[in-house]
Amino acid sequence: MNLRAPLLTMVAALLACAPAVAAPDWTAVGKALGKDGAMQPGGIYKVSLPRTDLKVTLDGVPLKAGFALGSWVAFEPMGDEAMVMGDLVLTQAEVNPVLSRLEQEGFAVTGLHNHLLRSQPATMYMHVEAHGDPVKLARALHAALSFSKTPFAAAPATGAAPNIGLDVAAIDRALGAEGKVNGGVLQYSFPRKDQISAGGMAVPPAMGAATAVNFQPAGSGRAATTGDFVLIASEVNPVIKTLRAHGIEVSALHNHMLDDEPRLFFMHFWATGDAAALAHGLSAAVRQTNSQ
Repeated sequence: MNLRAPLLTMVAALLACAPAVAAPDWTAVGKALGKDGAMQPGGIYKVSLPRTDLKVTLDGVPLKAGFALGSWVAFEPMGDEAMVMGDLVLTQAEVNPVLSRLEQEGFAVTGLHNHLLRSQPATMYMHVEAHGDPVKLARALHAALSFSKTPFAAAPATGAAPNIGLDVAAIDRALGAEGKVNGGVLQYSFPRKDQISAGGMAVPPAMGAATAVNFQPAGSGRAATTGDFVLIASEVNPVIKTLRAHGIEVSALHNHMLDDEPRLFFMHFWATGDAAALAHGLSAAVRQTNSQ
């Protein structure tokens, strides 16, 4: 007797009768964290926490918060629970108080390092991950960040994107992508084509799995640029070679996650100069990667 068909029918009937799992209450998550976020592609709830309180300069360039000082946390639903990942920008004095509280709350610290060289004052970048009830996770993050001076106030509303003093069309053409102006910074994102996972969960671009390229105007058509490339092992040295050939400084190379698949390396960079020339160099480096 073929029992397969009746068994499949029974499983389908049970699944049809099973109660639907409610999506997390993102309004409650924002309230627990102390700041509202926004939905991103892939069902990700992301909260930006730029360090607007910090006054950091590098090679004489005052760094805008959205350029290189942008803390963020992102929640990916897992039924009625969530995985949260984040990148926290901290001063050296803030690192261990925040880290200790995160450890107490059951968070994994998956990376702690510099992204820049010579910046004054120096900033550190702490990458974190946890799984569980999203409201409890948000409350724990707020408690940990209370050991820093991270602002939680909402950013003031802005109108249409202003002219930031860069030839955005030329930079778009060089990079083969359309950037967006956010807080006086021109931003680009290049997601990888391969599927990325961590802890058995898919990690979409909004969770920090896309190459990021930022430009901040420096006057007279010049710009500062920074960001990070998301690379597999075989791409690391071709990208280093390409960046250096175009006069772009490699400032850090490290992990942001612990159990990612494929294993990823994050390469941070810095340069100042003619914006279009920088864009051509960065475009050549992006072409060394399996990016969209």
